[in-house]
Parts: sequence; structure tokens; C-alpha cells
Amino acid sequence: MTELIFREDAYDRECAATVVGADARGIRLDRTVFYPTGGGQPGDTGTLRLADGGSIAIVDTIKGDGPDGVIHVPAAGSVLPEAGTAVVAAIDWDRRHRHMRMHTAMHLLCAIVPGAVTGGQVGAEKSRLDFDIPGESVDKAALTEKLNALIAADHPVRPRWIDDAELAARPELVRTMSVKPPTGHGRVRLLDIAGVDLQPCGGTHVRSTGEIGRVEVTKIENKGRQNRRIIIALA
Repeated sequence: MTELIFREDAYDRECAATVVGADARGIRLDRTVFYPTGGGQPGDTGTLRLADGGSIAIVDTIKGDGPDGVIHVPAAGSVLPEAGTAVVAAIDWDRRHRHMRMHTAMHLLCAIVPGAVTGGQVGAEKSRLDFDIPGESVDKAALTEKLNALIAADHPVRPRWIDDAELAARPELVRTMSVKPPTGHGRVRLLDIAGVDLQPCGGTHVRSTGEIGRVEVTKIENKGRQNRRIIIALA
């Protein structure tokens, strides 16, 4: 089991860690600040710094075995470290922080668009959410105005946990149709934007909506009879 530092504090940029294994898939550590691809959010990139002054470039991070498994994917041709090697794991903070801002903005979009979410993807430059919107029209300018009003209000953003039984008793918390939150491990992580949005999410986010900065709804695409793709970008 890997200690997932990003789960408790998404602002930690690096940590001391020990290699517990490495194979063709990548490198496993006993603890990490690297977020693995999941929930529409890309995996982190960065470096593993070695005690001798060398480093290993990490070009992706993916989920490994078990609920807390994380695999750090090294650049092609990298020499894999042996188990027991001490490293400092450091993420590309600028890229991560843009993902945090975007992911939080997508939660705000969920709060103002009616209908269930049918898909989505977080990006450093632009992101998208797909909605099932029966009989509803959505307007770029109106959505942009509402999003930026929520951002300017600087609502606190906090993760919290509930147990599986409480989630089962509150199905309205789950907005996504295609991806269900992982259950069976005793508890589920929620993201709570005070007074605005509350839903299961394991991603990384900013501490308050004001940190997102201004955003713009750049395009709304018709992806089917009821499916609308809404694309947002950091202004």
C-alpha cells in the first residue's frame, strides 16, 4: 500500500520516499505526491531525485494494484532503481496546479448545469464535461457569467469522507452516469464546495474557488439527442 500524500494535501509538491519495486510498468514507492490518472484527471509528471545527484524523469503516473497502488512511469530508456533506493519525488507543480484549478471549475460547472454527467476530461489548457440535458438549452455567455460569479465568491473547497452506507442512502450525490465512485473499502471521499456542490471525487483541487481565476465557456457541442459537451478554458 502506498501512502497517498496528495489525497490529504494536494499542495505538497515533493516528498522523501523509498522505492519498493520497479518493473516494465514503472516504479512503485512507499509514499508519493504523484496523482495517478483517474476520474478524468491526467496523471502527474515530474522527477524522482536520487541521492547521488541523478534523477529519473516521470512522464506519467497510473494506478497500480489495489485501491492505493500507484505506478510512476519513467521516461523511455531510464535505468530502473532497485528496491530500497531513497528518492525525492517531485511533481511538475505548474501543470498539477492548472489541473487543480480546472478540476475545481468543473465541479462548479456541475452545479449550474442540469442533468447527469456522461463523461469528462481535465486538461491543463482546456477541459470538458458531457451532460445529459433532456429538453434543455445551454448558453455559453450565461454559463461563463455564472461560473465566474461562483469563482469570485471565493467559496471554501474541502475534501471530506463518508462511509459506504451513507453514500448508498444518498444516491443524489453521484452525478456521473458512466463512472461510479469506488465502494467496498469502507469509506468514500467527497469534495465539498461550501453551499455549491457536494459529490464523490478523488482528484486534486484548490482550497477556494477564487484560486481558479477567470474561466470561459469556449464551446458547446451537440453529441447526441440529449448529450451536450461543454468545453471550458482558463482565461
